[in-house]
Amino acid sequence: MRYAVIFEKEPNSDWGAYVPDLPGCVAVAQTREEADRLIREAIAIHIRGMREDGEPIPEPTSFAETIAVEAA
Repeated sequence: MRYAVIFEKEPNSDWGAYVPDLPGCVAVAQTREEADRLIREAIAIHIRGMREDGEPIPEPTSFAETIAVEAA
Protein backbone atom coordinates (compact mmCIF):
# COMPACT_ATOMS: atom_id res chain seq x y z
CA MET A 1 0.00 0.00 0.00
CA ARG A 2 1.11 3.55 -0.65
CA TYR A 3 -0.02 6.18 1.85
CA ALA A 4 0.15 9.94 1.34
CA VAL A 5 2.48 11.61 3.82
CA ILE A 6 2.31 15.33 4.53
CA PHE A 7 5.56 17.04 5.50
CA GLU A 8 5.41 20.45 7.16
CA LYS A 9 8.23 22.82 8.10
CA GLU A 10 7.56 24.16 11.57
CA PRO A 11 8.38 27.77 12.59
CA ASN A 12 11.08 26.52 14.98
CA SER A 13 12.88 24.82 12.06
CA ASP A 14 11.71 21.28 12.94
CA TRP A 15 9.91 19.12 10.41
CA GLY A 16 6.63 17.35 11.08
CA ALA A 17 5.10 14.51 9.09
CA TYR A 18 1.73 12.81 9.30
CA VAL A 19 -0.37 10.30 7.40
CA PRO A 20 -3.97 11.47 6.83
CA ASP A 21 -5.24 7.91 6.36
CA LEU A 22 -3.64 6.68 9.61
CA PRO A 23 -4.82 9.02 12.38
CA GLY A 24 -2.20 9.41 15.08
CA CYS A 25 0.66 8.33 12.83
CA VAL A 26 3.10 11.23 13.13
CA ALA A 27 6.81 12.05 13.31
CA VAL A 28 8.84 15.13 14.22
CA ALA A 29 12.51 15.63 13.39
CA GLN A 30 15.16 18.28 12.93
CA THR A 31 15.60 17.59 9.21
CA ARG A 32 13.34 16.61 6.33
CA GLU A 33 15.42 13.49 5.75
CA GLU A 34 15.09 12.39 9.37
CA ALA A 35 11.34 13.08 9.29
CA ASP A 36 11.07 10.87 6.21
CA ARG A 37 12.91 8.02 7.93
CA LEU A 38 10.89 8.36 11.14
CA ILE A 39 7.48 8.51 9.43
CA ARG A 40 8.33 5.35 7.47
CA GLU A 41 9.11 3.62 10.76
CA ALA A 42 5.97 5.08 12.34
CA ILE A 43 3.78 3.73 9.51
CA ALA A 44 5.22 0.23 9.91
CA ILE A 45 4.74 0.31 13.69
CA HIS A 46 1.24 1.79 13.38
CA ILE A 47 0.08 -0.89 10.92
CA ARG A 48 1.70 -3.68 12.94
CA GLY A 49 -0.12 -2.46 16.05
CA MET A 50 -3.43 -2.31 14.21
CA ARG A 51 -2.95 -5.89 13.01
CA GLU A 52 -2.05 -7.08 16.51
CA ASP A 53 -5.20 -5.39 17.85
CA GLY A 54 -7.34 -6.99 15.14
CA GLU A 55 -8.22 -3.62 13.60
CA PRO A 56 -8.77 -3.30 9.86
CA ILE A 57 -5.96 -1.60 7.95
CA PRO A 58 -7.42 1.42 6.16
CA GLU A 59 -7.07 1.62 2.41
CA PRO A 60 -5.19 4.70 1.25
CA THR A 61 -7.67 7.35 0.11
CA SER A 62 -5.72 10.60 0.47
CA PHE A 63 -3.33 12.09 -2.02
CA ALA A 64 -1.37 15.30 -2.19
CA GLU A 65 -0.73 17.53 -5.15
CA THR A 66 1.15 20.79 -5.54
CA ILE A 67 -0.92 23.38 -7.37
CA ALA A 68 0.57 26.57 -8.77
CA VAL A 69 -1.50 29.74 -8.45
CA GLU A 70 -0.83 33.33 -9.32
CA ALA A 71 -0.93 35.77 -6.42
CA ALA A 72 -3.22 38.74 -7.00
